[in-house]
Amino acid sequence: MSDYSKVESTAREYYNSQEADNFYFQIWGGEDIHIGLYENEDDIYRAGRLTGLDKDGKVLDLGAGYGGSARHIAGEYGSHVTCLNISETQNSRNTEKNLKQQLDHLVDVVAGSFESIPFPDNTYDVVWSQDAFLHSGNRKKVLEEAYRVLKPGGELIFTDPMQSDDADPAGLRPVLDRIHLDSMGSFGWYKKTAEGLGFKTMNLVDLSGELVNHYSRVLEDLEKRNDEIIAISGKDYVERMKKGLRNWIIAGETGNLAWGILHFRK
Repeated sequence: MSDYSKVESTAREYYNSQEADNFYFQIWGGEDIHIGLYENEDDIYRAGRLTGLDKDGKVLDLGAGYGGSARHIAGEYGSHVTCLNISETQNSRNTEKNLKQQLDHLVDVVAGSFESIPFPDNTYDVVWSQDAFLHSGNRKKVLEEAYRVLKPGGELIFTDPMQSDDADPAGLRPVLDRIHLDSMGSFGWYKKTAEGLGFKTMNLVDLSGELVNHYSRVLEDLEKRNDEIIAISGKDYVERMKKGLRNWIIAGETGNLAWGILHFRK
């Protein structure tokens, strides 16, 4: 596909690179490359239980990565899940895992952009995404597309690394430079924009502390396995990753970043 936006093309090139694929596959385990929860026994998939999903439900996973979320939803609810993702490298691994876990009859993998979703109006019961929308330079368009493909009464549930509503631009700059963006979404921005498109806000769960916890855990693991990861991803990549992780941690600790569950209904 040749009409990806500049921001999307940057993300696609990054996640298709061997260095990044090796890193995320090893450090995040090759299933999920999103922020985790550490403070209690619950997990992010509890959001799925808000939707009343069942075996007849159709789910669209935007920015699906390696497809861990899709396989969980398919295995837990028996729902059919379509993974839309920009990285062919990740899509290949996703397809392999679906076959290995015998879920390929429930999980489809499609290469494409969530700024221009290649599916008809009113198709899905749930649009789901974990930590992917930040990679769009036009997040309003992503929400518009999600609204379009949802059936009436359908649910949009997602998480996203965001800037806080009162973020300090200077404190946020190292993070934005790392991901080649001028801004990020925020709880307030997503709520206002979604409601302006016709969504009803169901729930906004602020779990911002988990962003710092997660990136701290990843940095700790990376430092412990430093030589191993350098061998597969290269010293330059690992050093850039360490610097980037430290910037995310500092921005989170100073209250400039946010993260949580956002739930809207069409």
